[in-house]
Amino acid sequence: MTQARLVLDRDFTVGEVPRRIFGSFVEHMGRCVYTGIYEPGHPAADEHGFRTDVLDLVREMGVSVVRYPGGNFVSGYRWEDGVGPVDQRPRRLDGAWHTVETNAFGLHEFVDWARVAGVEVMEAVNLGTRGVEAARQLVEYANHPGGTALSDLRAANGHPEPFDIRLWCLGNEMDGPWQMGAKTPEEYGRIAQETAKAMRLVDPTIELVACGSSNSGMPTFGTWEQTVLRHAYEYVDYVSLHAYYQEDEGDHASFLASAVDMDHFIESVVATADAVRAAGKHTKRINLSFDEWNVWYQRGKDTPDQPHVIEREGVWREHPRIIEDEYDVTDAVVVGTFLNSLLRHGDRVKVANQAQLVNVIAPIRSEPGGPAWRQSIFWPFARMSALAHGQILRVAATSDRYDAGKFGDTDLVDASATWDEEHGRVALFLAHRGLDAAADVTVDLRGWTGARVTRAEVLTIPEGGDRFTASTQDRPDAVGLVPLDDVQVDGSTATVRLPALSWAVVELEVTKA
Repeated sequence: MTQARLVLDRDFTVGEVPRRIFGSFVEHMGRCVYTGIYEPGHPAADEHGFRTDVLDLVREMGVSVVRYPGGNFVSGYRWEDGVGPVDQRPRRLDGAWHTVETNAFGLHEFVDWARVAGVEVMEAVNLGTRGVEAARQLVEYANHPGGTALSDLRAANGHPEPFDIRLWCLGNEMDGPWQMGAKTPEEYGRIAQETAKAMRLVDPTIELVACGSSNSGMPTFGTWEQTVLRHAYEYVDYVSLHAYYQEDEGDHASFLASAVDMDHFIESVVATADAVRAAGKHTKRINLSFDEWNVWYQRGKDTPDQPHVIEREGVWREHPRIIEDEYDVTDAVVVGTFLNSLLRHGDRVKVANQAQLVNVIAPIRSEPGGPAWRQSIFWPFARMSALAHGQILRVAATSDRYDAGKFGDTDLVDASATWDEEHGRVALFLAHRGLDAAADVTVDLRGWTGARVTRAEVLTIPEGGDRFTASTQDRPDAVGLVPLDDVQVDGSTATVRLPALSWAVVELEVTKA
């Protein structure tokens, strides 16, 4: 039996839960937009063509902010193509994903969809094939009240009131050789600085995200952030991080410990940003936007067989099926640990976007003309978004450990927790990485008395299944949350028994001591 002990103290907190960490991502890639969130003619489509079955799942998932329209797509995108009468919009070749973009869905449609969904818009500008002027004009079009050519054009296109978009990305993965208009750190640092200045001259209230290195394995990682921030520190509010993980050749031990790498990645970028702050004698602090993260089987998966390869040759198609991974129990547990990592670092990670929202490596799947359903990774996100409120608690954890391959000796039990003083609730988010035995987790609650369990749920290997079990169109409820009965409370101590390979949430109603 695996053993773990957690100590939670009411007075030892990290900071307020940043609600923007429960973000997602909609890119013009594959079927995320077309037949994902938008499908005119679908039985569940509303008058705008938005799929209401998908909207219901987005609301249930608790998404707070959605990044749009990319991603690699944005580095070749002309925002003007997606405004105005739909029947007059141009069809374009999208080199990022080798597809034909119809532009039937653009900025107006996305803003309308976001308002119906109840999410904040996070807009990206093209700093690949375009630059300062196009970005400045987009801010004017979106946010200026009226009386100028671009703001009046927005009104003529059906939106007299400004979109009031607060959060903007200055390009995407600009150190990536795959990126249209990829740049050196000096080139990007300068254009990010000048674009930020121009955008803020139009609307000084906006928040700006500078591109960090495309991932922590890039040769440019570290020096890229340092150089970019040396130029743009005073003009931006966040620096971005992107990370994707997968199980390689059956190495489940390393895969289950992927959040160890995420922790290190976050802490490395924080250290770099703070070093630039000190060297430049800046007073403000740059925070982090982890605006792409997920499990992504870029090199295939043992089971099931999925279309992982992105076709870049041959015919140009409209919204083909691209990287529509099916997620299983193991993936859900790993995603739960990623969410724990983001929450634990909520003092500096203020924005995060799981990539992507529908169909493309997504927690939600849909079929053209057919149903929409939740994948296994939907559940940790939905429950944490619903229950993580108030203060992030600093968890002091002691756990039995295991050999996690490339990540070394690692805790079998991973945890995060929050304290919602307004409602008198402590929420525990627990992941058990062990495949062979249950784990007994003792939770020492300091500063509270009279604990009572209000919710206890677990996602684990279903009866008759294995760790590869996934929810599919034919079996949409194959993987989900079930009641966790093995929770005991004795005064200020709670004991939780976690099944092997599981993610769980336990909510306790408590009284301050």
